[in-house]
Amino acid sequence: MRYALLMHYAEPGAGDLDEEVIAEARRAFDVYAKALEQAGVLRSADVLQPTGATTTVTRREGGLRVQDGPFAETKEALAGVFLIDVPDLNAAIGWAEKCPGAQWGVLEIRPVATAFLDGRWSA
Repeated sequence: MRYALLMHYAEPGAGDLDEEVIAEARRAFDVYAKALEQAGVLRSADVLQPTGATTTVTRREGGLRVQDGPFAETKEALAGVFLIDVPDLNAAIGWAEKCPGAQWGVLEIRPVATAFLDGRWSA
C-alpha cells in the first residue's frame, strides 16, 4: 500500500536557523531517505520551497485565477513529501516516527487512493 508522509511545520524566517542546524537537518534527512531506500519502500521524496514561492491556481465560475503565495494562512506549512510503499498503516507509522521532521513538526500519513505509474492509473 502506498502512503504519503506529509511533513508540516512552521517555516523559519531568514536567518532564524544557523548553518550548523541546517547542516544537521540535511544530514538527518539524508540518513532517513537512505534507510527508506535500503528497505525498498521509498518511491519518491521531495522537500518543497518555502510558501513564498507558492503559486495557487483556482478555476471558479468559468474563470482562471492565479495568485502568488499560499491560499490558506496557517502557522504550519506543507514542507515536504515522502511517498512510500509498505504493507500497512503500522509500517507507515513506523517509518513516520523515524522521520527527522517529526521532531519539530507534524507528519500526516495519508493513504494514496490512486497513482499514475508507468503510463496508467492504478488503485
